[in-house]
Amino acid sequence: MTPKEELALDEFLTKNLRKGYIRPSKSPMASPFFFIGKKDNTLQPCQDYRALNKGTIKNAYPLPLIGDLMDKLRGAKYFTKLDLRSGYNNIRIKEGDQYKAAFKTICGLFEPTVMFFGLCNSPATFQMFMNDIFRIIITEEAILIYMDDILIFSDNLEDLHRKTNRVLKVLQDNDLFLKPEKCVFEVQEVEFLGMIICPDNIHMDPVKLAGIQQWPEPHTVKQLCSFLGFCNFYCRFIPNYSSIAYPLNELTRTNEPWKWNELRTNAFTTLKNLFSSQPALLIPHKTKPFILETDTSKVALGAVLYQANSNGDLQPCGFISEAFGPAQQQYEVYDRELLGIIQGLTAWRHYLLGAPHTTIIWCDHKNLSYFRAARHLTPCQSRWNLFLSQFDISITHKPGKDIPGADSLSRQPDYGTEPDEE
Repeated sequence: MTPKEELALDEFLTKNLRKGYIRPSKSPMASPFFFIGKKDNTLQPCQDYRALNKGTIKNAYPLPLIGDLMDKLRGAKYFTKLDLRSGYNNIRIKEGDQYKAAFKTICGLFEPTVMFFGLCNSPATFQMFMNDIFRIIITEEAILIYMDDILIFSDNLEDLHRKTNRVLKVLQDNDLFLKPEKCVFEVQEVEFLGMIICPDNIHMDPVKLAGIQQWPEPHTVKQLCSFLGFCNFYCRFIPNYSSIAYPLNELTRTNEPWKWNELRTNAFTTLKNLFSSQPALLIPHKTKPFILETDTSKVALGAVLYQANSNGDLQPCGFISEAFGPAQQQYEVYDRELLGIIQGLTAWRHYLLGAPHTTIIWCDHKNLSYFRAARHLTPCQSRWNLFLSQFDISITHKPGKDIPGADSLSRQPDYGTEPDEE
């Protein structure tokens, strides 16, 4: 260890021994301990729990889907965000199991008495704990909980005060503390889970997008996966994402030789430009009419859900995009376009099923306008027709040039798509 690392180790051990988070151990097993450098030039202590995690039975408790959380923000005008102190360290490891997570240092062997970052079941266990102590409030109130982040929201300040007091009481009863420097109270714009939330709109955090234009072209699969990891987090903001990213995702497949060409350069540049445009999503209202735009190419499908904003202009509520598998790529264009509609309705089923207004579907394949009048259907089309019968929809043909989404992006020849077929 370097002198700087030795000093950091002494500080880490002293602090965590004093808090009771770790204790000396005689464990017959131990994981490596090391430091990684942070952007602010400080050192982050880490345990390498890969071997332990490999032999651990995984906790399948689900983490909330970010898209589902954002759907709950309809009508919110005021926000309070709370950030818990110590995170995973608030959960004790079962007595008798601490030795399994022991780690070795130049100062000896130690074992944690609380959950540490790096243990594969830490996220699921912590989310389960938070959902349990806030179970009643989650059911009755408008709050979002993702790990150690809590977002409280309302359409008026008086109600926000009441909810905040109720949340703080639960935290107090469970001896949980907050980081005051990371909490914000009674604001109309807040950063939460990497997104900026304000009344009626959600958009990407410009701080996280600041360096996207300077992102260098990747030269290895690891570098490419880092870029795609960023993209996947924000893909709900990008129309036809899967189609555009398809050439890049091909390179991440097992045994795929590295070949960076003009096709992939175009995909890489297109994604950077789209993310830099910082599109905003409208938080949908179930009582207003919806428009669903769908489009498919040879390799992917895309769909956009629209609704009129307060100015009467159509604004996207969300985007979905999925790459086709080998079998789906062999579908006739009619079936691919129909599958795009099916997937769009599935993605936003919670809005469109039972909606008070007919959902208008825009697609650029004219024959789909007559789908329900068709006399001869394949078995697959019959199943799709049964699914469509649940919805009050009207399929309208619109040429690609008249659809406000990203039809042109999904049909660039560079992405292996076909010309329009009708």
